Amino acid sequence: MQSKAKTVDEYLSTLPDDRAEIIAALRKAIKNNLPKGFEETMQYGMISYVVPHKLYPAGYHTNPKDALPFISIASQKSHIAVYHMTVYQGELHDWFVKKFKKYSDKKLDMGKSCIRFKRPDEVPVKLFGELAKKVKPKEWIELYEQTIKKK
Repeated sequence: MQSKAKTVDEYLSTLPDDRAEIIAALRKAIKNNLPKGFEETMQYGMISYVVPHKLYPAGYHTNPKDALPFISIASQKSHIAVYHMTVYQGELHDWFVKKFKKYSDKKLDMGKSCIRFKRPDEVPVKLFGELAKKVKPKEWIELYEQTIKKK
């Protein structure tokens, strides 16, 4: 379910208290750890951290008017979602899966770039703070460009 909120504060105000609390906690952990250069915005109805056009003028290949997405957090109908565009393969994926087991005894529910949690108390907020600092904007741009060239 995609929010029509224009600002992060507006988005948070539309959520039930338990969802607003965990989304706010995730937001804080990500913002406190995100490397310089990423910016917070609302994109695709979610709180998103993007590489802005001033750093990557080409934008997102599916819609160049959009900044290049990196991490998004959202309260979906049946779960809390963290979308991380680089965590689904390679060393970062392996690091995340290993660390997740230290933070949680729950089964990891992870798709290509989406990590889902049924309940707010299942979200390992601190782990997402650690994950946020692992990739700098320049590194993400390089990986992104390599990925879209393969398509």
